Amino acid sequence: MSQRYPIEKVRNIGIIAHIDAGKTTTSERILFYSGISHKIGEIHDGEAIMDWMEQERERGITITAAATTCFWIPSDRQKDEAFKHQINIIDTPGHVDFTVEVERSLRVLDGAVVIFEAVAGVEAQSETVWRQADKYHVPRLCYINKMDRMGANFDFALNSILEKLTPNAVAIHLPMGQEEHFSGLIDLVIMKALYFEGDHGIELKLTEIPAEYQEAAKAARAKLLERVVEHDDKVMEKYLAGDEPGLVDLKKTLRKAVLANKLVPVLVGSSFKNKGVQPILDAVVDYLPSPLDVPDVKGINANNNEAILIKSDDTAPLAALAFKIQTDPFVGQLTYFRVYSGIMKSGTYVFNTTTGNKERVSRLVRMHANTRAEETEVAAGDIGAIVGMKNTKTGDTLCDEETPIILEKIEFPEPVVSVKIEPESRADQEKIGDALRRLSDEDPTFKVKIDHETGDTIMSGMGELHLEILVDRMFREFKVKAKVGRPRVAYRETITAEAEAQGKYIRQTGGRGQYGDVHLRVRPLESGQGFSFVNKIKGGVIPEEFVPAIKKGIEEALAKGVVLGYPMVDIEAEVFYGSYHDVDSSEAAFKIAGSMAFQEAARRAKPILMEPIMRLEVVMPEKYLCDVTGDLNSRRAQISNISDRGMDLKVIDATVPLAQMFGYTTTLRSLTQGRGSSMMEFHHFARVPDNIVKQIQESKQPKEATR
Repeated sequence: MSQRYPIEKVRNIGIIAHIDAGKTTTSERILFYSGISHKIGEIHDGEAIMDWMEQERERGITITAAATTCFWIPSDRQKDEAFKHQINIIDTPGHVDFTVEVERSLRVLDGAVVIFEAVAGVEAQSETVWRQADKYHVPRLCYINKMDRMGANFDFALNSILEKLTPNAVAIHLPMGQEEHFSGLIDLVIMKALYFEGDHGIELKLTEIPAEYQEAAKAARAKLLERVVEHDDKVMEKYLAGDEPGLVDLKKTLRKAVLANKLVPVLVGSSFKNKGVQPILDAVVDYLPSPLDVPDVKGINANNNEAILIKSDDTAPLAALAFKIQTDPFVGQLTYFRVYSGIMKSGTYVFNTTTGNKERVSRLVRMHANTRAEETEVAAGDIGAIVGMKNTKTGDTLCDEETPIILEKIEFPEPVVSVKIEPESRADQEKIGDALRRLSDEDPTFKVKIDHETGDTIMSGMGELHLEILVDRMFREFKVKAKVGRPRVAYRETITAEAEAQGKYIRQTGGRGQYGDVHLRVRPLESGQGFSFVNKIKGGVIPEEFVPAIKKGIEEALAKGVVLGYPMVDIEAEVFYGSYHDVDSSEAAFKIAGSMAFQEAARRAKPILMEPIMRLEVVMPEKYLCDVTGDLNSRRAQISNISDRGMDLKVIDATVPLAQMFGYTTTLRSLTQGRGSSMMEFHHFARVPDNIVKQIQESKQPKEATR
């Protein structure tokens, strides 16, 4: 077993950012400087430790969140082992199609380092990951990377953070030079210039601030002090009396503000040029929380459904959250978990409150990307993985059977793109089922269903790239040969009015008959509220034992809408009357009656077809602006803003129907001679215009005719 670090010296952090901001490059440097790896793995060489999947190395992007652990003594502690900290790091993807990896990582992390590119500043996915961090109240640091790139501008990047993300950002670093002249940074907390010398910038050299930067440093330091001192009354009083806070008080007060999400320190560097990474680790230790610094986690006592608070305490009963499932080709299924209280021990049994079953913890490991180190136990505040669990899924709570606890589940977005997949041969039929099951276990945003009309297997995901990667994994990891159809939109249906209907199911076949009678009222809900079932039956007109069957019948009817057969969402169904027969009534009869009543009520409630509307950001040289906007207008896009970025770049912000965007990347490359780029993420569902509904209806006809 490895050394157990005191919980106050543990940091659980995520590296999050827009695609290509430098997350994995920064993570690789962190592993190198902390002594975990002895060679820096470069993404462009396909050797990054944290990008271990074949698809990641081929494409140069992060696809799956990779976890690792490193150890760090702050630079000002003279390598004193007493100050060594354990830092658990999760490097997350930047592409919006893999947003599930960011979502579930932030759910279990205590802090985050958000990376921005010095040329582009805040980009589309930067805003998405920031909102995800806000959702879980995660304290964070900002790191403005790539200061060596042409067009790098620290002030622009910092202002974009202040304007688009938070007014609480405050610089604790200033760059010395920009672009090819970037030579080091000024630490405004200690008011020293910092240079990175030796092989790979491993030696930190502190000097006095060069004369040409003195004035800017003093102004930035004054701004920093003003923002920090207001978070501690005593420090504020001294400051107003002309007494500048000492280093200890300054760091302590800044830490207090960061933990409360009142300030976000901004650091600067160039990870690829080995400048500025060690100060990130120092700042993680100095300002980001330990498990003791974050609020107690909310849970529910499974025995009485009462809300409880769970403290990070080794001596308390076990409470852990499974936040990621991964299939490992050598050891089988890996279940990543975060322990909130108690100790997870190998060789013991844990109770899964989600399934109601016990499972054995046969082996515990600490992950380092795709390699494993054996552990005998994982204590409160720490992150580990269990080998070989078969019935645990993402979001399940693992605890002691005597003290059953339910932790808050992780919510995931619904998929918006679908493709048909079919095996090439009978031999692939079995393999494809196993592959789809295991991939959907790993990824909650990947859904698989059978179209009962056609018998087709339909797989749905967050985007074209998401499905492309999953299909590629099926071919490589599971050796499945299959044909894949063209991507298609995952439409939804809903209602726009209130309506009532009766569903009456009567069958007499000689023996015992079937009788169910349900009166139902449906009404629309706000977008995103899903389905709500209300039981308003009074006086025993329908026995209580048949009500769950009615609900089940309605839920099955929801899966196949009344406009074009797409799933229905954001509907409340209220059962208010009905009748039953002493002998002939059954659960099956009321299930069918509930389904019939819902379908008829939905037809009367002015149903509409809904399509996913995507938020789109397009970046291109100014000379291509007219061509790109013209193309977007032809795709039913609503352009909300056109702004400048860097030298001659223009940025278009728009919303556009997903149905119009398949293959857009290729079109954009053609329009801009390969110099344009785009980022698209789901924004909301909106009503499909009637003329488009008619087109969709006509496009479905051939498929139905050839069944």
